[in-house]
Amino acid sequence: MSHHFCFLLLPGFSMMGLMSAIEPLRVANRFHAPHYRWRLLSENGEAVPASNGMSLNVDGALADDLAGNSLFVVAGFDPLAGFSPQLANRLRRAEHECQVLGAIDTGSFVLAEAGLLDAKQRFTLHWEALEAFRERYPQLLPTQELFEIDGRRITSAGGTSSLDLMLGLIGRDHGEALSIQVSEQFVLGRIRTRLDHQRMQVSSRYGIHDKKLALVIGEMERCTEEPRTPGQLADSVGITTRQLERLFRQHLNTTPVTFYLALRLDKGRQLLRQSDLSVLEVALACGFDSASYFARRYRTRFAVSPRQDRREAASVSGLAPRA
Repeated sequence: MSHHFCFLLLPGFSMMGLMSAIEPLRVANRFHAPHYRWRLLSENGEAVPASNGMSLNVDGALADDLAGNSLFVVAGFDPLAGFSPQLANRLRRAEHECQVLGAIDTGSFVLAEAGLLDAKQRFTLHWEALEAFRERYPQLLPTQELFEIDGRRITSAGGTSSLDLMLGLIGRDHGEALSIQVSEQFVLGRIRTRLDHQRMQVSSRYGIHDKKLALVIGEMERCTEEPRTPGQLADSVGITTRQLERLFRQHLNTTPVTFYLALRLDKGRQLLRQSDLSVLEVALACGFDSASYFARRYRTRFAVSPRQDRREAASVSGLAPRA
């Protein structure tokens, strides 16, 4: 892989994802003969605002010569807000010029929209955007790994997973000793592999220690489009419905039905904010039979209607919602 990196910043990009990719390269150059170089690019060569409101100046435009470089698309909350046929065409040309064409955080959306991902490739993106990605590109199969290295496609889930990705590449290029030396500069307890989970395990996220309850919650998270009944969930872990009710009351102070409904509504909120699916399409994807029932439940949970929530989220991000 080329030691010359180009990072294409899209409006609303993840600053954490970008810096977590660059900093390991900088530190590696301290301890080793300088091998790594990087440039920041935007589509037009102008400064780009990040999701945190800060703007970064760049070193050039995407139109610049990229031959022999490794190009990473860095996106954030709404990766397709600035997508255009011109951007797609330039990325397709970059596919033939660059040694690597990769993505950070939700940059995989942009590669998919440009037709640069296929069902045989291993790639990842931020867990919060997974459901929206699957709805938009059902033929593609993103993983939930921290990062993926699949030939010329290299992707990270963003955040600190970009750090793990770069440590992995540094170790591959120059040996594990240098990778460890770099990681110690960031006061890391260990170097995570790509197989580490993006999210905490169910037991950690909810502060529960009952194995059967954790398994049921995991099943709920997997089955939001076609919700399981309390009886089916109880059967899946070999207990009665009454025992399941007791576990939820004891550990979470709620009922399975109420907890499951909240999970599905939370998924709906993610889809509304991360995709351009209609309210009806979001409702169906979350296991609701009608948009009106979904909207009523949504308003009860979030004190705002689905459409209003989508508009407000777009306003806060500073990116106009797509039609």
